[in-house]
Amino acid sequence: MNTPDRRTFLRAAGLTGLGGSLALVGHAQDSAKVAADLVTSDAQTAIDGGLDYLAKHQGADGAFADKTGAANVAVTALAGLALLAGGQLPGRGKYGRVAARAADFIIGRGASGTKVGYLQNTDAFLQHGAMYQHGFGSLFLAEIHGTFPDPAKQALVRDMLEKAIALTVKAQSRDGGWRYDPQPNDSDVSVAVAQLMALRAAKNAGIFIDKSVVDKCVDYIKGCRLPDGGFCYQKGRPASLSAFPRSAAAIVGLYSAGIYEGEIIEKGLKYLMRFLPTGLRSNDVRRDHWYYGHYYGALAMWTAGGTYWNEWFPAIRKELLARRTNGAWDDSDGTGTAFGTAMACIILQLPNNYLPIMQK
Repeated sequence: MNTPDRRTFLRAAGLTGLGGSLALVGHAQDSAKVAADLVTSDAQTAIDGGLDYLAKHQGADGAFADKTGAANVAVTALAGLALLAGGQLPGRGKYGRVAARAADFIIGRGASGTKVGYLQNTDAFLQHGAMYQHGFGSLFLAEIHGTFPDPAKQALVRDMLEKAIALTVKAQSRDGGWRYDPQPNDSDVSVAVAQLMALRAAKNAGIFIDKSVVDKCVDYIKGCRLPDGGFCYQKGRPASLSAFPRSAAAIVGLYSAGIYEGEIIEKGLKYLMRFLPTGLRSNDVRRDHWYYGHYYGALAMWTAGGTYWNEWFPAIRKELLARRTNGAWDDSDGTGTAFGTAMACIILQLPNNYLPIMQK
C-alpha cells in the first residue's frame, strides 16, 4: 500500500469513528506535499533505520525495553506510536505485526494487574512514573483503536481502553491533575498532560469523557503558568522555575483540550522558541529529558503551524540527524535507546500527518 493510500485510510478512519476524529487542529495544508518537502531523503533514511531498529528489538512478549532491559509500557506505547506515525497498521505495512504485538503487550498488562485497566508494569525503570506508563499506554490504544482487521481484536482494544480511561478519570486529583500513582492525592503538570492527551485521543475514538474532567485539568495546567510564559512543575509551587520540557508539554496539553489561541498560548510559544535547537550539544542546558522535551516541543510547533513550525522543524530535524548513531537514537541520560528512537521517529514523521491525534 503506498503512502497516499495509508493517509486516505487513516483519514477515513477518523471520519467514520474508527480511529478518532481530528484532534489537534492547526493550519490547513496539503499533507502529501508537506511531507515530501519536510521529510527529506536523509530524514527518511534515518526514519527507516529507526523503525527497523525498533522492529528488531521488540521482545518476544511484544514489549520494548527501557535502559534496564525491563519491558516498559510507556516505551512500548511510544514505539507503537512511532510505527503508526509511519503508516504501519495491524495487517498493513512492513511492521504492522510489530505494532499489533505492542498492543497485545499493553492489553495484557492492563488485564493482569491488581487494578484492571492500569497500564503499567512493576519491574520497569522509574517506578515513580507508573502513571506515565498508563498515560502513554492509553494514548497508544486510542490511536490504534479501529485499525485491526479482526473484529475480536478490535473489541479487546476497545474494552481495555474503556477500562484504562475509567481508571484515569477516577485517579484525577481534586486540583485537576494526576501524579505518579493512580490515587487522587497529588498532581504535576507533566503527568497531567500525559493523561489529558490520552483522554483527548479516547474521546476521538468515541469514548465518552465528561467535560468537567478536562476543564479541571485545564485549570490545573493554567495554574502552573509563570510570568515568563513557561510553566512550573506543580501548581501552587511557583518556586519551581520554568523549564522547556514541561512547558512544551503544557502547551500540548492545552491544545489537547481544544485551546488553540489566546495570550497563554502565544506567550508560551514565544517562551518555547527560546529553545530552538541550535546544534550546540555541548552547551545544551536541556540535556535532561531532551527527547521528552523535544517530543512535546515538536507537537506544539506542529499544531501552531506557520512561522513557528517552519522554523522549528528544520532545526530539530537537523539536530536529530546529527544525534543518530548506529541507526538509532540513544537517550543515554534517560530511558534508553528504544525510547530515544521512538521519540525521534515520531518527531521526524509528524509531516506525514498519520497519527489521528495530530492530524490537520
